[in-house]
Amino acid sequence: MSGFGNKTTLWRWGLSGVFVALTVALATNREFYDSSMISPFLSLALASGVIILLVLRRSWLDLFVVLVGGALLALIDLRLRSFPYHFMGWFSFFGLSGFTALGLHAIWARNHERKVLACAFLPAALFVASEYMASTLLDLTERLHPKVFDLYLYSFDCSLRVQISFALGKLLAAWHWLGFTCLLFYLALPLPLALVFAAKLRQDIGRAVPVMFAFLITGPVGVLFYNILPACGPIHLFGPAFPWHAPAVADVMRIKLETVRIPHDTRNAIPSLHMAWVLLVWWSSRKLRLWIRAVAFAFLAFTAVATMGIGEHYFVDVVVAYPFALMVVALCSYTLPFDNEKRRTAFLWGTFATLLWFALLTFATPVFWITPLLPWTIVIATMGVTVVLQRRLQVALEAEVPGPPTARTPVVDDMAQPALT
Repeated sequence: MSGFGNKTTLWRWGLSGVFVALTVALATNREFYDSSMISPFLSLALASGVIILLVLRRSWLDLFVVLVGGALLALIDLRLRSFPYHFMGWFSFFGLSGFTALGLHAIWARNHERKVLACAFLPAALFVASEYMASTLLDLTERLHPKVFDLYLYSFDCSLRVQISFALGKLLAAWHWLGFTCLLFYLALPLPLALVFAAKLRQDIGRAVPVMFAFLITGPVGVLFYNILPACGPIHLFGPAFPWHAPAVADVMRIKLETVRIPHDTRNAIPSLHMAWVLLVWWSSRKLRLWIRAVAFAFLAFTAVATMGIGEHYFVDVVVAYPFALMVVALCSYTLPFDNEKRRTAFLWGTFATLLWFALLTFATPVFWITPLLPWTIVIATMGVTVVLQRRLQVALEAEVPGPPTARTPVVDDMAQPALT
């Protein structure tokens, strides 16, 4: 047994060395630095590793290691390798340090603790990798679809007799503090994903894994839907005219609906994946601590405003995100059999409503101009039915997967370190 134990220890040391070496090699790679480490969105995706680590372990020592590791990576890149300084790089330095600490803990942990840490590290790494590949997939949508359906989506928005994207755009432009705040929430999307996933994982693995799957597949599945109804968003359609110079609603009513060519922009408008992700965060935060629920709701509210106010999405993109998110949740709720009535209904409604919206926007947009009551009724019905079905599915999931015991010990029993509160 001692020989087996020695071999296991040597294997762990070797794996730890390789893991640290790969992290340093990645962090000091100039191409990765320029493409990812100073990117606002990807740097915050990397920073999610720190959140997951601290939520699961709550250790002052881990925090110290993250800070020292991040400072060392910054020293290597900025001083020794003379990479250009960028503020967002700090999120990447500390994030990579956090991922390294999380991975090392997973290597050296035992039994249940190893399972929890592995379930934390692998999905987080996959999410960062998927975000890294997202630009390639989104660039492909432009090559596949040189013309887009933006006029159709804009026509529907105007049929509501309120140009919500333009109105919010003016609000954010006039109130600079609100515009800056909304932009921060928009870019910081990976952080609530990490927070809620780690909190669910600390609470119960059985409930966390479906949440993790939902977070992971939203991006790839969303890209598939982008190719069904390719569109870019109002700021790409109107350019500098957004948000101050909106066409008159009466003029939009008479506009000829046709696909238009918008070069050099990805087709990632409908459904709004940012909105879908924050919906998943809000739904998944049910029965978590109040402050986590508050964070989730703040991201839901500010992201909804930001998606439209910065001009990346039409109002209808946000509406379609509701059934799309429900479809993803139902698809990933594997703890319930698919013939379960609540899961099946949620999946079918989410899929049907999403595709029906695509069909209506493509072929029936003029119908919505008959009366504003018609588009508003469909919007409210879509969001209302989705929320009701999601709640029914959530209740069924909570009944299927037993919750954690009332009195439980922390995921990591780190008695040598004071708790990080």
